[in-house]
Amino acid sequence: MKNQRGDFSPNKRLLYLSGLAIVIGAISAVVAKVLLLLISFFTNLFYYGSLSLSLAAPSANHWGSWFIFVPVLGGLIVGVMAYFGSEKIRGHGIPEALETILFGKSIMQLKVAFLKPISSAISIGSGGPFGAEGPIIMTGGAVGSLVAQCLRLTAAERKTLLVAGAAAGMSAVFSTPIAAVLLSVELLLFEWKPRSLVPVAIASAIAALTRGHLLGAGPIFPVPPHAAFTDMALLEAGVVGLIAGIFSTLLSKGLYKMEDIFQKLPIHWMWWPALGGLVIGVGGYFQPRALGVGYDVIGDLLGGHVATSVIVSILIVKIIIWIIALASGTSGGVLAPLLIFGCALGNLESLLLPGTTSPGTWALVSMGAVMGGMMRSPFTAILFCFELTKDGEVLLPLLIAVLCSYAFTVLVMKRSILTEKIARRGYDIFREYGVDPLERMSAKDVMTPNPRTIFENEPLKKVMDVIGKSRHRGYPIVTADPTKKLCGVVTASDLEKVAQFDDVDRLTAQDLIQRTPVTVFPEETCRVVADKMAEHGVGRVLVVSATNPENLVGIITRSDLLKARRKHLAEESRKEKIFFN
Repeated sequence: MKNQRGDFSPNKRLLYLSGLAIVIGAISAVVAKVLLLLISFFTNLFYYGSLSLSLAAPSANHWGSWFIFVPVLGGLIVGVMAYFGSEKIRGHGIPEALETILFGKSIMQLKVAFLKPISSAISIGSGGPFGAEGPIIMTGGAVGSLVAQCLRLTAAERKTLLVAGAAAGMSAVFSTPIAAVLLSVELLLFEWKPRSLVPVAIASAIAALTRGHLLGAGPIFPVPPHAAFTDMALLEAGVVGLIAGIFSTLLSKGLYKMEDIFQKLPIHWMWWPALGGLVIGVGGYFQPRALGVGYDVIGDLLGGHVATSVIVSILIVKIIIWIIALASGTSGGVLAPLLIFGCALGNLESLLLPGTTSPGTWALVSMGAVMGGMMRSPFTAILFCFELTKDGEVLLPLLIAVLCSYAFTVLVMKRSILTEKIARRGYDIFREYGVDPLERMSAKDVMTPNPRTIFENEPLKKVMDVIGKSRHRGYPIVTADPTKKLCGVVTASDLEKVAQFDDVDRLTAQDLIQRTPVTVFPEETCRVVADKMAEHGVGRVLVVSATNPENLVGIITRSDLLKARRKHLAEESRKEKIFFN
């Protein structure tokens, strides 16, 4: 029989999920638009006392020194919403989405989908130094989860739709559909399978298409084309990446050190965001441009239009208020602040690095390097920066800088800024994944061929004698004729059940068969074998011919499956010198 194994394992449910992803992508784009309008609404309300949806920056307000207390009011409102509504609205969104995916069966509550964007809009609108991407990732994920909960789907399918909504939200906010898909693969899905990748990509594309009608098309941070990079500049990109990695490490450690300080405060966590708001207000008094989302700041930094003294001021104040505010448990995203940090670092580095004279070059490269180091999603960072600016000339230096930053952080930090929060809640996440060793070997590779069998007419005493003297706890039962057709399997536990009967002398092996034997074909993977063992609660499966399922060709026990794992361990750990041996 021809081998039916393929490269992937899709089924027709993929089409169904893809259809749902179209709807989720469009809805998530609308939700992203609503979130951005809410941020504008609360910014106008808090800083200008007007009911308006027009874009406004906190830095241009006319409250004077009184505006120091505006973030305090915003933090107080968020704290009350979290206490009386849901604690899940606290934080920056992505860790909460990860926790729901991995440990919550991808089930998000309706009130979280409603409260998260409102609380984030209040936090950012009152001056919080956060981005909209974390909240929209969680809110878009909630949209996908809620749609999935209305339908009869598996937990894995709910995960796909949750991540589809999250990717669509990010795609709609930043107009970065490819980076949104990559973020899903590198951070949220924990797999690379058509069943999830295709719906997520469709949702992201639909959201980007819908965004063009709602928010406008094109890159949100367009920059003039940068000059080609010299060899020296490419070497300098590695230095930029290394600095970004060091910065990312210190920033992450500083954030969680501040969280530890808040945990020791003698007041309830509901009041923490108000304390964080006070720090925001004071910092904003000294540097107003550090407040809010700061997309205008990112644009100016990428264009090289900010004086060095102002860059230093923005960087210092933004870091302080961002760390303290985020540690206080308020609601807001981390991505926009990371972009500002990276751009500011890059502008300062450009004063020392002679490899290129194009304005904003190192700002863009450093922006990607900081994002890649902090989030540990390198290819997301590279494509994200490209889609934000549409500048293809920086792809190679971005690759070098981002991977240097990524390599440094994975060597010196156990967890990223995103997964550390989950670990503190008692959940450890391992983000490496590859092809399952059980997928790389077939049943025929690990089975014991031509196993010892028991004829169906053999008396019980003989069966007991065979099993009692053997190290194996189960044997296949076959017919006594020359065809030796498979009938079932007998195990030691089956013998224990009949030992108490009075007429055991008249029983044969045929009488011991309790259920249909669990079988696999020789070409099926060891993963299929393991799945069937887990599904049926058995310690062995029988291997039968694909052309004649009644013909027994082998048996696989749990210990046989370890052969695949041993082979993988040997490849990972055994050091060999091939030549000159």
